[in-house]
Order: sequence, then structure tokens, then C-alpha cells
Amino acid sequence: MAGTLELTSSNPGGLPLAEASLAANDRGESELSAAIAPRLGEGFAVVSGRWDRGQGFWTTPVSQRVPASVRARFDSWSTSLRGVVPLTGEVELQARALLFDDHRTLRFAGADSSSSGQDASLRLVGRGEWQFDLLGYVQARNFTNVVISSTSYRKTLDQRATPSTGLGGKLELRPPVDDAHSLRLGIDWRRASGELSEVAYNANTGAVTARRSAGGTNQDLGFYIEHDRALGPLRLTGSARLDRWSVRGGRFIEANAAGTVTSENRFADRSGWHGSLRGGVLLDAAEGLTLRASAYSGMRQPTLNELYRPFVVFPVTTRANAALENEKLAGFEAGFDYRPAPGAQVQLTAFDNRVKGAIANVTIGNNLRERRNIDAVRARGVEASARIRLGGFEWDGALSYTDARIEGSGTSAALNGKRPAQVPEWAASTTLAWRWSVSGLLAASLRHTSAQFEDDLGIDVLPGATTLDLWANVPLSRRASLILRAENVTDAQVWTRNQGGSIDLGAPRTVWAGLRFSIGR
Repeated sequence: MAGTLELTSSNPGGLPLAEASLAANDRGESELSAAIAPRLGEGFAVVSGRWDRGQGFWTTPVSQRVPASVRARFDSWSTSLRGVVPLTGEVELQARALLFDDHRTLRFAGADSSSSGQDASLRLVGRGEWQFDLLGYVQARNFTNVVISSTSYRKTLDQRATPSTGLGGKLELRPPVDDAHSLRLGIDWRRASGELSEVAYNANTGAVTARRSAGGTNQDLGFYIEHDRALGPLRLTGSARLDRWSVRGGRFIEANAAGTVTSENRFADRSGWHGSLRGGVLLDAAEGLTLRASAYSGMRQPTLNELYRPFVVFPVTTRANAALENEKLAGFEAGFDYRPAPGAQVQLTAFDNRVKGAIANVTIGNNLRERRNIDAVRARGVEASARIRLGGFEWDGALSYTDARIEGSGTSAALNGKRPAQVPEWAASTTLAWRWSVSGLLAASLRHTSAQFEDDLGIDVLPGATTLDLWANVPLSRRASLILRAENVTDAQVWTRNQGGSIDLGAPRTVWAGLRFSIGR
């Protein structure tokens, strides 16, 4: 077990001016992070950065390791900027930027992947009589991935680049109304475009067998109105939304090793309109007790990945499907919030949702799946949470139960009545903490997820898992404290993948320790 060093500098108002940390854990992994937050007049700016690098842990069980097996090593960094500048007493300009890069290896030597991105946004917020929110943003992403055969341990697929760009914006107005009403009028726009470039190899000889490219553009323009009205202890809410969606420029091209095109598909452009509604009610039924209920509908476009990007988790290949249609949601929920005493709160929500045309990875052959629209997925369940604050002690708990079933016919008839993949029936968490001073804290968190299926046919099971995490921040002086963190204390075995008995495991027991120092005026 190694240590952490963290430095913090603050101004008299408590806003950090500079912060840096260097950490290492019991697996020889290191972590470096830093933040700078100078004041800008009445506004402020925060610059933060982080770097993580380590040999990682074994994701492959001992019984399945081979000479080509390696730890899940990683090397990643990120930096971000957030600034807020008041332009007038009622108008504020907000800016955000993010850069990140992440490299990882999974299971076999050479099975390397990377993910990188750049985000930027500007937001203008008005808090006057006519409140408004004007937002514009751009997001750039790229992903690479090398697939290694689990039999020959040679490269079988190199997804060399999957660059994508997202553009969007929003304008929302909140006209002045009386205290019994609130009204929001808005328009938003989103556009996503992406490309795929990959090379396939013969797993035995290493020779190139195919070169593929694919891509397309999704777009959505939405108009919405939201209105709330209070009638004594009763508040009614309603909203309507109209979306103009489109899928354009879809293509998939395959060439042989010499670059000669052997297959070229250009998919027809599609577009349409979709309306969504939501209505709700809140009732202050008694002192500390609020009853609530709502009904809603919605729509989700298939992503560019689902439409055009196949993927391989060896030995299973999952095909993309450019003919995917939009998912359509209809559902309702009801529940209550109860605050029996100061520092205590209980929430309970029951829900019933049905997603028509849900997109799923459907088995169509041996080690072959394809993304398809199935008839529907029906999910019903209950979510509960509770919170208690008593002096320096804090307790939080959450519990959810989800009964989800597939409705399938035709090509998806084999899935009818089955539970969707990777949807656990039960999930629970609880945290107990003791805060004996401003910075002194001891906390323990227990989490449980029940068993779930890895595949659509309900054959491969991911067993349930329970993990325990501990955290301590012990002040040593006014400007120094000891930090201790232990993750998965009981070293529980957490399965993250199971395909026909080929298993990947989550993080084992990990212990971090460090010192934090603050320097300021």
C-alpha cells in the first residue's frame, strides 16, 4: 500500500485557488490530479486535471488464463474548464470545456482500446422578469479497438477510428406569470454524425481479409411547452413536445485486402414527426406528506452505433442494423415523499413502463447477434429510498425491484417472456457515515445487485454481487488530513461478462491511502 499527497490553496472566501494530488494504491497504480480556481471579478473559473496510470488488475479468472493473458492496464488523463461571468445584474455567461484521452487493455496482450474527446459549450442565463436559457455546444469523440482471437491470440479486427461529432443547442423562455403558474417555452436541436473505419484479419495467418467503412447522420429538432398550476395544496403539471427527427447519409462499404470494393450499401434517408405528452399531479396531503403521480410518453432514436457500427466481444459478433426504427415509450408512476421529522425523509415510487420497438441484441446464429427492434419491453417495479440525519450521523438507503419482460414475436419469438439482458431484478445500497468535525468523516457503503443475464436468450448468467467500500478523512491539523479508502473490502468476485463460460471480472479489493495538505491565506 502506497500513499497520496494532495495540496490545496484557498482564498479567504473558501474558493480553492489550487489543488493537486498524487496517489498510489496496493496494486501499484498511480493517480495525479490538479485543480486551479482563480476568481474573475464577481464570477469565477475552475480548471481541473487528472491523470491515472496503472498495471490494472486481472479481469481473467486464474483457471482461464493463458500465456497471452494480461492485466487490464490503463493510462488516461482529462482536463476541464468551467467559468462564470456576470454580464449584468440579471444575465450570466457560463462556459465549459473538456478534453480527455483514455487507453486500456482487456484480457489479452494487444487487445487495446482508446477513447478520446473534446467538449465545449456556452450558456447565457437570464434571471430577470423574462427568464431565459440559451445554450450551444459541440462534442467530438473518437474510439479505437483491437479484437484478439481467444484461440489463436492474433488480431482479428482493428477498429482504427470511429470519429463522431455532436452539435446542439437550446433556447428556453419563461414568461412572467403569477405565483400560481409557471410556464416554459422552448426549442432544442441535436445533430450527430459519425464514421467507422476498420480492418478485418484472418485469425490464423494475420492476413487482411476486409476493409470496411460506415457512417451516417442523425438529427432532431424539438419544440416543447411546459405549464404548472397550483390550486391550494394541489399542483398540476403538463407538457407537450413535438420532434422532427431524421436519419440521413447512412452507408456501409466493404473492400477486399487490395482495396477493391466488394459490397456497397447506401441506405435510404428517413424522417418524421413524433409527439410526446406528460401530465402529473402533486398533492400536499398532510404535514410532511406529498403524494405524486404522472403519466408520460416519449421517443428515442437509434444511435449511430446501433445503426452502423458492429462490434465483437470474442467470440460473439454483433451486427449493426441500418433499418432500426425509433423506440416509443408509454408509462406511468405514482408515489409519495414523507418527511416525518427534520433530517428524515422517505420516498417510494411504483412504475409501469412499456417501450414499443425496443432495440435489443438478438441471437440469429452461432456466436452471431444483430441489433433489432423487438415488439416491446415491459418493466414494472418499485423504487424506495430513505435518509436520516441525526447529529453527526448520516444514513442513506435505496432499494429497487424491477420486473422486466420481453414481448416478442416473429424473428424475436424466442425472446417472448424472457428477462432483458443485463437488467437485475433487485438492487440495493446503504451508506452509514459519522461526521465528527467539518472535515472529519468515516463512512461505509454496502451495495448489492442481484443476478442478471448476459445474453438475450437467458442462458449466460452474471451472478449477484455484494460489495463493501470504506472511506475515512482524519484531520491531523488545521491544514493536513489523512485519507484512507478501501474498495470491495471483502474481495467479492464480481462478474462483468459471461459468454458461454468465458468470464471477465470486476475490480478486486483495492486500498488507497494518502495525505492532504492545504495552503492558503
